[in-house]
Amino acid sequence: MAQLHLYLPENLAEKIRLRAASKHQSVSAFLAELVRSQIADAWPERYFEKVVGGWVGEPLQRPESLGIETREEIDVSTRHQRLHPDSK
Repeated sequence: MAQLHLYLPENLAEKIRLRAASKHQSVSAFLAELVRSQIADAWPERYFEKVVGGWVGEPLQRPESLGIETREEIDVSTRHQRLHPDSK
């Protein structure tokens, strides 16, 4: 496994130490997880259970679909000539 070194302001390093401790992780493990979550090409572990399956409240209901709106057709060439009379 690669080993990387970086320099941080002390106040940021202290925040990292506190967050790692709150998760019962070493600073190294906490930072590795943080980097992995930002760089990975996959969903974070247990993402759907934590986020999507984590809804607490009334069941979600999809609203009724509205009809398709009919719009007036636009003559593009006429509109372009009107907006840009000097162009050909």
